[in-house]
Amino acid sequence: MEVAPGANPPVCRIMDFGKYKYQISKKHSHRKTTDVKEVKIRPRISDHDLERKVNQMIGFLGEGDKAKVSMYFRGREIIRPEHGMAIFDNIVEKLQGNYNIEVKPKLDGKSIIMVVAPK
Repeated sequence: MEVAPGANPPVCRIMDFGKYKYQISKKHSHRKTTDVKEVKIRPRISDHDLERKVNQMIGFLGEGDKAKVSMYFRGREIIRPEHGMAIFDNIVEKLQGNYNIEVKPKLDGKSIIMVVAPK
């Protein structure tokens, strides 16, 4: 029985209690799903742009989502994958301690991919 606040005379509504309990349980059972947000970078990224991308990742991780960092090589850039790995080492260094690295950076064809999750 629900009573409307401040009603004079009191008003009540007849309702199905089982249905009411079900609706209440549905309201409280909303869960946040974790999404995987992707951040794309290039091998010749500047320091300022890299800092911006890292801040974007921190924002995604702060919301509870995972962040996938992917670097694609075009043309002759694939000759020097160590430059790309150095950028990923820089990213890992900036994210140190606060986040889990689920998939470490690895070269896969013409791309390097890494997945970071919040702790």
